[in-house]
Amino acid sequence: MEVTKLFDVKDKVVLVTGGAKGIGLMISTGFITNGAKVYISSRDAPACTSAAASLNALGPGTAIALPADLLRLSECERLAAELRKREPGGLHVLVNNSGIAWGAPLDEFPDEQWGRVLTLNLQRVFTLTQLLLPLLESAGVGGKDKGCPAAVINIGSIDALRVPLLENYSYSASKAALHHLGRVLSTKLGPRGITVNTLACGPFATKMTAFAMKTMRDEIEESNPMGRIGEPADVAGACIFLASRAGSFINGATITVDGGVSNVAKL
Repeated sequence: MEVTKLFDVKDKVVLVTGGAKGIGLMISTGFITNGAKVYISSRDAPACTSAAASLNALGPGTAIALPADLLRLSECERLAAELRKREPGGLHVLVNNSGIAWGAPLDEFPDEQWGRVLTLNLQRVFTLTQLLLPLLESAGVGGKDKGCPAAVINIGSIDALRVPLLENYSYSASKAALHHLGRVLSTKLGPRGITVNTLACGPFATKMTAFAMKTMRDEIEESNPMGRIGEPADVAGACIFLASRAGSFINGATITVDGGVSNVAKL
C-alpha cells in the first residue's frame, strides 16, 4: 500500500475534453506532471495546440492536441475513431469536462440556449462514453482481478446540488442531470471494468467565472468555510485519486470539490 503505487497514473492514457483551458487545463496539468499521456480536446484548436506545447515542456508526461467540436455528433465520432487508431491498447481515463453556461433573466432566457447547453453538458458526455467504451474496456480490469479499472470522471457543479443565485437555468439543470447520469452509468459499467464518478466543482478561477472573480472574489472567498477558492491541485488531485488504484473502489459517487461552500445556508 505504498502511496506512490496507490496514486500512480504514470503511462496511463487520458482524454480530457475542454482540457486546454480552465478546470480542464488544471486536470491535464495534474496528469502530465505525474507521467500520463493526455489527449486534449476542444473546439478551440489553437488553444489545444498551445496547451499541449506548454504541457510537453512541463513534462514528464506527454500532451497531444486532438481538437473537436463536441457539440457535433460527427466530430465526436471522428475523435473516437482517431483515438481507436492511435491507442489500440485502450483508454484508461475519460474526463468529461467540456461544458458551456448561459445566464439570463427568466423572462428573457433564450430557447436556443437550452438545446446547446444540454447537448454539450449532458448528451455529449453520454455520446463520448458510449463511443469510447471499447477503448475503456480494453484498458480496464474487472473488480475480480482487484486491479485498477478504467475511469470515467464527469465534471459537474455545486449548482446541481443547490439552487444557484445566478439565473443559469439550463446549466444547473444540465449538471443535475449529469450527476444522475453518472450514477446510472456506474451500475452498467462497473461490471465491465470501468468506474464512473462525478466531481461537483465549486468556485475556481476560470473564464466561466471571470466576471464573478473580478467583481466579488473577496465575498466568494469569505463565504467559503475554507476561506478561499479552488486551486489547480484540488481538482487535479481528485481526478488522480479516482483514476488510480487508490480510488478503484469508488463508483457512482458525487464528490464535492468546493471547500464546503455548498453546505452553507443563505438565510
